[in-house]
Amino acid sequence: MFKKIVISLVILIILLAGLGYGTKSYVKSLLPAKAHFVAIKQTQVSDLPYVTENIPTYRGKILAVVTSVDKMGEDKSTGYEHTELARAYWVFVANGFDVDIASPKGGKPPVVIDGEDMGAYDYAFLNDDTIQQKVANSIALAEINPSEYEAVYFVGGKGTMFDFPDNPHVQHIAKTLYQNNKVVSAVCHGPSALVNVKLDNGKMLLANKKVSGFTNEEELFLIPDAKQVFPFLLEDKLIAQGAQFQSGTTYLEKVTQDGKLITGQNPWSVWRLAEKVIAELGYQPKTRERTPEEHSIELLMTYDSHGFTAAKAQLKQKPQAYQSILIVMHSVLAVMQFEISKGIDLLTLANELKELN
Repeated sequence: MFKKIVISLVILIILLAGLGYGTKSYVKSLLPAKAHFVAIKQTQVSDLPYVTENIPTYRGKILAVVTSVDKMGEDKSTGYEHTELARAYWVFVANGFDVDIASPKGGKPPVVIDGEDMGAYDYAFLNDDTIQQKVANSIALAEINPSEYEAVYFVGGKGTMFDFPDNPHVQHIAKTLYQNNKVVSAVCHGPSALVNVKLDNGKMLLANKKVSGFTNEEELFLIPDAKQVFPFLLEDKLIAQGAQFQSGTTYLEKVTQDGKLITGQNPWSVWRLAEKVIAELGYQPKTRERTPEEHSIELLMTYDSHGFTAAKAQLKQKPQAYQSILIVMHSVLAVMQFEISKGIDLLTLANELKELN
C-alpha cells in the first residue's frame, strides 16, 4: 500500500508539472480560505432552514442503530461513522420523524469523525447539546420494542462488522420490521446487520434481494489486509446469503431498493438513501438544497457514465455549486489505481472549476 501511495504521488507531481502547477501551490489553491473552515465548524441547527422550517406534523419514529465496538484487533480504532448518522438523522427529522439512537451495549458509542468529510450539517449535529446527549445515552438494543418504529436504519462504520452480524437483538429488530411491512435500511458496513437474519418462513431476509454495501474493492483499497482484520468481507458475505449484490463506482453514490429493503454502498450514499426511506414510508421527501459534496459526487458520476465533455459541460452550468478538493481527491484515487487518463481528466476539471470561480 505504501509503495502504491509513493508511486501515485510521483505520478501526480509529474501530472501537475505538466499542467504548469507546483504540487503544493496547486492543491493549496483549491482549498477554501481558513475563514471558511472556522465558520463551518460553528454551524448551529438554527443556521439550517431545512431542519428548522416547515416541519411536517409528527409521523412516527425511526430507529438508528450504531455499533458499540471501538477497536479492530489490538491497535486500530473504529466505531460508527459520524456523517452516516448525522445526515440521515437530519433527513428523518426534517420530514416529521423522531429518531431514537440505539446500540448493542447502550450508552456512549464510539464514533469515527473524518474532518475532511465534514460539512455544515455534520458540525451542526456535533454542536447540538440535546442531540449529543441522545447519542451519549444510546438505548441498549435489548430494550428496544420494534413495534414502536416505522423504519430501522443501520448506520455504517467498521465496528458493525464485529457486533451486528451475530447479535440476536439486531436480527429480531430487522426481522420484525421487515415482516410487518416496515422499512429496513442500512448503509456502507451497516448491511452487516442483515447477514444472519432469518425470517419466520425459514428463508434468509437477503435471499434473492438486490442489495448494496461497502464493496470488496473499496475495503481492500483502504485496508489491504482486510481479510485478516474482519471476520468476513461484506460483499462476499452478502452474496453468500443469497443477495444480488449491486455495486457502483468506487467511492461514489450507489443506493439500491428492493421493496422495503433499502441499502447504500458507502458514506456518499446516505442523503439519497434517507430520502428513499421517507418515500417508501409514503411521503414526498421535503425539498432540500444539495450540498457541495453531493454536487461534486454527481459531477464525478457524470464523468464516469458519460465522459469528460459531459462533465465539463455540467460543471459550467453552476460552477459555484461544486467542491474542487473532492474532485482532486478522486483524481489522486484514479492515479493510485493507475487510471492515469482519468486522473488527468479530473485534474483538468478541478482546474476548470478553480478558474470559473
